[in-house]
Amino acid sequence: MRILIVEDEVRLAEALGQIMEEQRYLPDLTYNGPDGLEYALTGQYDVIILDVMLPGMDGLEVARRLREAHISTPILMLTARDEVPDKVAGLDHGADDYMTKPFASEELLARIRALARRQGEVQAEVLSYADLILNLSTRCLQRGEREVRLGFKEFEVLRILIAYPKMVVPKEEIILKVWGAESSAEDNNVEVYVSFLRKKLQFLGSAVTIRTVRKVGYYLEVESP
Repeated sequence: MRILIVEDEVRLAEALGQIMEEQRYLPDLTYNGPDGLEYALTGQYDVIILDVMLPGMDGLEVARRLREAHISTPILMLTARDEVPDKVAGLDHGADDYMTKPFASEELLARIRALARRQGEVQAEVLSYADLILNLSTRCLQRGEREVRLGFKEFEVLRILIAYPKMVVPKEEIILKVWGAESSAEDNNVEVYVSFLRKKLQFLGSAVTIRTVRKVGYYLEVESP
């Protein structure tokens, strides 16, 4: 299950991400409203955990714009305010559920499971591009009869590239999504994992290759036979 966490308190966001990973969910973390909206508009998440008070654009506006764009992903709204009018405002703007801080992780997970059931959870999710199939549950990359299991960071890097096919993904964006905002990771960390992925694509005999745009980032390309 893929979870988008939009929370400007970095420590809380990372703690939530760790809770999701312990459940073998796949979390993406963003720390402001505009970035949260951009990620959510891809429509590739099962549940969105959305804080109300966010820099750039508050959670109510993010939820409203998502519903206007016909994104039906369930939204679990988080806030420190527990007054009834605040809850009503969140629900009226498109949220499906509402939790006040602080909260117990067990209740949070139960609510996420309930929202996912409501949405119709898919047990074996995949992303595909050209001759590749990436299984989001097992982290296995398949081409025809051949299959290879990816390490966690390899998987995260390739998942980002497949999610935005033919688009150049900046190294800075990969570092933010894979290593986190507080990480000391640099460009060479990304280069190492891209090198690993290229070797695995060669092992699979895939027509897909990872192209480098110097000083910018990477994109996927299908080589002509």
